[in-house]
Formats: sequence, structure tokens, C-alpha cells
Amino acid sequence: MSPQLVILAGGVGTRLRACLGDLPKPMIPIAGKPLLEYQVELAKKHGFTDLIFFVHHRADLIEKHFGDGKKFGVRIRHVLEKEPLGTAGAVLAGFDQLADRFVVMYGDTMVNVDLERLWRAHERNRADATLLLHPNDHPFDSDLVEVDSQSRVIAFHNPPHPENVWRQNLVNAGLYVLEKSVLAPFRQSTLNSQFSTVFDFGKDFFPAMLQRSAKLFGYNSPEFIKDIGTPERYDRIAAQFAAGIVQRSSLATPQRAVFLDRDGTIVAEKDCLRTAGELGLLPGAARAIHELNHHGWRTIIVTNQPVVAKGWCSEAELQNIHNKLETLLGREHAFLDRIYFCPHHPEKGFAGERPELKIDCDCRKPKIGMIRCAVADLNIDLKQSWLIGDTMTDLQTASNAGLKSILVRTGYAGRDAKHKAALDVSADNLLDAVNLILRQTET
Repeated sequence: MSPQLVILAGGVGTRLRACLGDLPKPMIPIAGKPLLEYQVELAKKHGFTDLIFFVHHRADLIEKHFGDGKKFGVRIRHVLEKEPLGTAGAVLAGFDQLADRFVVMYGDTMVNVDLERLWRAHERNRADATLLLHPNDHPFDSDLVEVDSQSRVIAFHNPPHPENVWRQNLVNAGLYVLEKSVLAPFRQSTLNSQFSTVFDFGKDFFPAMLQRSAKLFGYNSPEFIKDIGTPERYDRIAAQFAAGIVQRSSLATPQRAVFLDRDGTIVAEKDCLRTAGELGLLPGAARAIHELNHHGWRTIIVTNQPVVAKGWCSEAELQNIHNKLETLLGREHAFLDRIYFCPHHPEKGFAGERPELKIDCDCRKPKIGMIRCAVADLNIDLKQSWLIGDTMTDLQTASNAGLKSILVRTGYAGRDAKHKAALDVSADNLLDAVNLILRQTET
């Protein structure tokens, strides 16, 4: 039986009126084809052939174009929303037509996500709801989602965000897998006494689920999913589509990545950085990462952090350090797709050390355990990918993994001399290294 996809296609698109004319928002053209048609094609590609459109503004135009879906190789049912009910309210109104488990997608987003991979993650976690989360280049004015070490959602944080509170750059992207059973309690006629008549997933439904101790999981994915709510966003997405960035973003497609060392490459080298207060970005680092983001490269930190094994920094404080790093990058419109760290250290004899972490592990660079994790999580194509770092250990890691490498002349600038890996290329700093990669690959 085909899994079900629900598409919320009732948007008016007031801010896009000059681009839309009389079209409903989901019918805005991208490269000569309605946005909603790309979503239908994506659904079919991943085996979702049972579709429900929740429609409102100019529903007649959507139904005329798509009909029952037969010409697109899917089955489409149209559910008319007589008045705006909010994202969750619309789905509740069509409760009786929902499958026991289904995916919700917003009709005003350009999406290229491996839906099968998302579905499997939901099943694996036995979740009540799974939210696709991703970093973006403006976390300072976005709704941030906090997850624990097991990716379970524990809090929602709406802007404005406190100036000196560091949070991970994880934003609700507007793509969900839901169990029908979790919607049932919200069908009661008392709904309007607790919520406004407009009932939204992000603002109302998911926070209410947390209060009921439901199992909400975050699925962190760098895949392309962006709304086209303004003329500026529409133009940007159209340009990214024309450049092929949208098409190659799905994790069903092998990804190209730049692996990045942390200390001495992105942030100023501090001997055994232990607190968030010690962290500061190197000049040009945010611009470099922004350029990689803009050109569709996965940006992944791989960093040895023996301060944890030595007892000098807890995992909680290390998370706070990385949250600050993501916040500072976000303020300059840059983001990281993943941060992997090795907490181990093989040498013993430090006061307060943690014996369980004093091991010869597979993840401490120059071993490639962290890179293997990235390959599994993000389908990285190592032959297309690079590693940038400031030590010979980084160069040896790249050699061990089959990555091209660049040594930056910041931080240790290769003076650690711990390994004798061959030097491929060197650059003055991270921005110069990134420009070198882009010159070689983007022309």
C-alpha cells in the first residue's frame, strides 16, 4: 500500500501578487512548471502515490491542472478548505481521509527531499511525529527547535532570541511525518477554547504535543526545502533551480562536501578551548562557509576534542561551544550541515580524566570514523569532496579517507609535524581555500 502525502495547497500568496497574477500560491511557475507539480513528481519518485490536496484560494485552478492525478501517475483527492483554518486545522478538517501514517508538505515550498529516508527514520524511532529540521542562514529570526542527544524534540524557541544564549541552528522546515492517532485528541469541539480558530502545526500543535509527552523527533537534513513567500525568495529559488542546486540536494543523490577542522581553521586557536566564552571566529571564516552554502556544498566539521576525555570540558559545555559557533556563523548568514567530534584521548594520567573515554578509538583523527559517519548520514561522495585544516593530522586524515586536502596557514599552519602526509595545496586562510575549491569546481 502506498504511503500517503498531504499537501497544504490553500495559500493566497499576497506578497507574491505581482508574480502570481490570479494564480494560487502553489501554482507559481519555476522554470515553466507549477511549483506544486514538482512536489507531485517528487512524491511519485519516492513511492508516494496517494495524495491529498487541501485547497482554498482558487482551488478550481489547482483541480483543473491536476484532476484526479491519473496523468501524473498518482491518485489525487482535493479537500476544500472553506475558510482558513491554519496548517493543522486544515488537516484536522479532513481527518477521516487520512491514512494511519502520512507525510505533510506545504504547497508553497520548493522541496527536494528523500521522502523514503525520512519515512524510515520515523519508523525507526517509533515516533508520534517527525519534523524535518535544517540549519538556515538566518537563525536569528527563525523558530528554533531544540533536540537532545537522541534527536528527540525537547523545546521550541521563537524569536527574538536572547543575545547571549547560544542555541543550535535547527529550524522547523515544514515537512512532517505524523501518526493519525496523535491528531485524534485535537478533534474535540473544545478546541477553540484552547486555541484560536487558526490552528497551526508549528505554533500550536507541536508545542501541545510536547505538553502531552508525545514522542517528537527531529530529522536533521540539509536537503533543499525553502518557501517562496516573497518575491526575493522566489527569485533566489528560481536561480538555485537554474544552477542545479535544488536538483542535486536530495540525499538520494551522492553529495559533495567540504570537511572542516575547527580550531585554527574556523575559530581562533586556543590551547584546549574549554568554554564558549573563549570561542571566536577567524576573519573571513563565516564568509567562506557562506560561499560553500551558496554553491550547494555540504559543510561538515570534524574535530578532535580530547578536552572531554581529560575532564576539562563536559559534553554539555562542548554543545554550548558549538551552539555559539553556529549562532555566530548564522549572524553572518552562514551555517554548518553537521558537527562531528571525537571526545576520546588514548593517553592517561590527567587529573579528573574520564577513564571510559581514554581509549584508542576509531574516530580520533587521523582515523576516519567521523568521516565514515558523515558518509552514512549524508551520502557523501568522497571523490568529489575536500578537507581543509591547519595541521598535518588533518592532511593525514584526508589522505586516509581519499579526500583532496588544503592546508591553511592559520592556527598551527602545519607546524604540528605529527604526520608526514603529502601537501596537496596550501592557502592563507579558510576563505582563500574555499575560493580555490570554487574556482576549480564551479567554472
